[in-house]
Amino acid sequence: MTAGLTIRDAVAGDEAAWRALWAGYLTFYAADVPEEVTAFTWARILDPSSRVTMRIAEQDGRLVGFAIHHYHDCTWDIAPEGYLEDLYVDETVRGKGIGRALVDDLIALAKRHGWRGIYWHTNGDNARARRLYDSYAPADGYVRYRLKT
Repeated sequence: MTAGLTIRDAVAGDEAAWRALWAGYLTFYAADVPEEVTAFTWARILDPSSRVTMRIAEQDGRLVGFAIHHYHDCTWDIAPEGYLEDLYVDETVRGKGIGRALVDDLIALAKRHGWRGIYWHTNGDNARARRLYDSYAPADGYVRYRLKT
């Protein structure tokens, strides 16, 4: 794992740093998300009864990435019990294994819960997500990966 990196649950004090990362996320993916949706997402992340959670990548005390996970009973044929909706790593540290560490963290959670797989939900055909995602597909015999296109 990358030196000085920890992956942990988001807490209320992370909001300002997360919003700064979120602004970078919207730019990187050329996405337009209304502010009220962002506020609603943050509220769901902090709600312990929600099926949405966020794992934070923190390096040397600075938030450098996040992964928003949705957990649910498997009701879709296409998606297993957990899926990753949003993943972003700050551009200043991108390419240093932090995105992979966040995905590995989700894999570990899936295995711990005995889930049969993970699904990475993307909005259309995103080549950057596909490169990262497909590189995992053959490497783990326990967790199934899919990318929505």
